Amino acid sequence: MKAAVLHKFGDTPKFEEFPDPIPGEGGILVHVKAVALENVDKMMAAGSHFASQQFLSTLPAIVGFDGIGMLDDGRLVGFGGVKAPYGAMAEKTVIPEGYYVPVPEGVDAVTAAALPASALTSLFPLKWAAKLRPGETVLINGSTGVSGKLAVQIAKLLGAGRVVATGRNEKSIKQVMEFGADAVIDLKRSDEDLIEDFKKEAGEGYDVILDFLWGRPTEVLIKSLIPGELRMSKPIRLIQIGEKAGATISLSGDALRTSGLQIFGGAAGITPEAMGEATNQVWDLLRADKLRMDIEQVPLKDIEAVWKRKDFEGKRIVIIP
Repeated sequence: MKAAVLHKFGDTPKFEEFPDPIPGEGGILVHVKAVALENVDKMMAAGSHFASQQFLSTLPAIVGFDGIGMLDDGRLVGFGGVKAPYGAMAEKTVIPEGYYVPVPEGVDAVTAAALPASALTSLFPLKWAAKLRPGETVLINGSTGVSGKLAVQIAKLLGAGRVVATGRNEKSIKQVMEFGADAVIDLKRSDEDLIEDFKKEAGEGYDVILDFLWGRPTEVLIKSLIPGELRMSKPIRLIQIGEKAGATISLSGDALRTSGLQIFGGAAGITPEAMGEATNQVWDLLRADKLRMDIEQVPLKDIEAVWKRKDFEGKRIVIIP
């Protein structure tokens, strides 16, 4: 069969022949239909992710850790649980029994591969970590990526009264406005101008902040939250999700003492029950066509070229075997 094969950490996966998987006891054969290419796939293949050795424990191996496929009985499912050397970016793979969920009728393989994981990245923090209430003001810091664009839409669907977004790419900023953002702050402005913009767009204050950036933009944002006078500040729930702008920040004590700022991780509040509820909610939104995303389908044979690209600009790449 054909597959995207990694021979050593740091290399680009190659489109080449690989032995067909043979399910052992308790294993299931999956005919792969669509796999989303995400940053974590590249980090794993580079050897820079903390779990690289765990998930690519033997090389050569096929890259990719989950996707959408068809079982021998014709059911379309979302699958995971792959083990090296058989990853997801191939014509076939094997998974352990029980490591799949049915894809609801009315949702195609490409959409199922592209949207749910990214949507959950925003739905979980908004609904379970932040416990967003109708009418609250939400700031999406880093809205022009795939998950950020979905976060704007989901915040509105959950009843946010006002959604403010940040970004750098002009084309994506325009699209974020089309997705429902009430205002977008351009992060290319100076720190001083950014502080003024954050204060101006906050209105009576942000209630929830979803942070996909961290690093310098978040430092400036937090600085803008510190009051200039002694007063009681309402709670601001900042949910830390990504670190596209940096892995660390400098955090002054007064940012916590006087601003009302509360910082949570993106996984806060997640339970098995919440996982099931959130997944079903995402499927419902997809069937109702309430979520939009730019998706580019790329044939598996072009894996080397797409792996090296840097022009995604908020699009989700889906590999089609």
